[in-house]
Amino acid sequence: MRIVFALLAAALAYLLFWPVPVDPIAYDPPEAPGFTGPYAENNALDAADLITLPNGELGPEDLAQLPDGAVYTTSLSGSLYRIDGSEPELIDRLGGRPLGLKAGPDGALYIADSFRGILRWTGPGTLEVLADSIGGAPIIYANQLDVAQDGTVYFSNSSNRFDPETMGGTRPTSILTIWEQSDTGYVARLAPDGTVEKLADGFVYTNGIALSPDEDFLLISETGRARLHRLWLKGERAGEREVFLGNLPGYPDNLEAQGDGTYWLAFASPRLPSEKLMPYPALRKLIWRLGPLVRPAPVHRGMLMQFDGQGNILRSLQDPDGRLGVTTGGKAVDGQLYVMTLDSPWFARMPMQP
Repeated sequence: MRIVFALLAAALAYLLFWPVPVDPIAYDPPEAPGFTGPYAENNALDAADLITLPNGELGPEDLAQLPDGAVYTTSLSGSLYRIDGSEPELIDRLGGRPLGLKAGPDGALYIADSFRGILRWTGPGTLEVLADSIGGAPIIYANQLDVAQDGTVYFSNSSNRFDPETMGGTRPTSILTIWEQSDTGYVARLAPDGTVEKLADGFVYTNGIALSPDEDFLLISETGRARLHRLWLKGERAGEREVFLGNLPGYPDNLEAQGDGTYWLAFASPRLPSEKLMPYPALRKLIWRLGPLVRPAPVHRGMLMQFDGQGNILRSLQDPDGRLGVTTGGKAVDGQLYVMTLDSPWFARMPMQP
């Protein structure tokens, strides 16, 4: 009997006191709207073809089209592929974990690398690091970026608490950050002269960003709070921030500006029932101690949403059966809609409907 009591006491001590990396913060989220109204469930992404990366590669997170028309993506291992043909073509091996991709006005490919910061590539063997620190502190989780016509690079840093290179990758780091609700994410600007400065902070897992056509504002995905922000860059409201689209049905990931005043937003997962535990930090810490089987995880239910600069939702395209995996981005290029994924062996492509 003493052994039983000792084991129970040890188990209780573990559940209450064992150190864990998360230090949860109380948050009372609004009730998720569900897949109704403009988010009504559909199977539009069933029409997309799955394009598999070669060599067992995974994770084509984002895409970019360079001025010569070529479309590129990267993989979990840091390979760079051209993907506008019938089969993905390996172009270079970059290493790291590239996430956001964007063509610059100079014709270069700009990369937000979650391990190394902001990079620039102009051809095989040319990769260079443009910024890996800000104010003397390392950029530990660059996620997505956009590049202005003057060469200024805007980028998101998802967390200042959890480094994906040491925490086992971007998926566990995102789960840690959102479960904790720590608001250390920020958006920064890399000027053409190399100066790096924060523009806005206090986000729970900053993710996708996109410039408006006139570059007067920046849209920002805050994954951990299921909403989009608008940060004004010019005019009388420069520096002001506002919620642009709140209480979304899923956790927003990459944003892609189409150049015509509309944007595509991908959702990595629908909102999870575990949000009901957000007001209870001690309980969330206890659940983390119970291990991976009970910790929250993204649900495979693909969704893209197109909206305009006034916040009007134009369409949503969905994959309720989750065959794509975790959807991270979407963009129409030359009449084809590309749908990118976090850690699947494929991306998807389908003809863009008017």
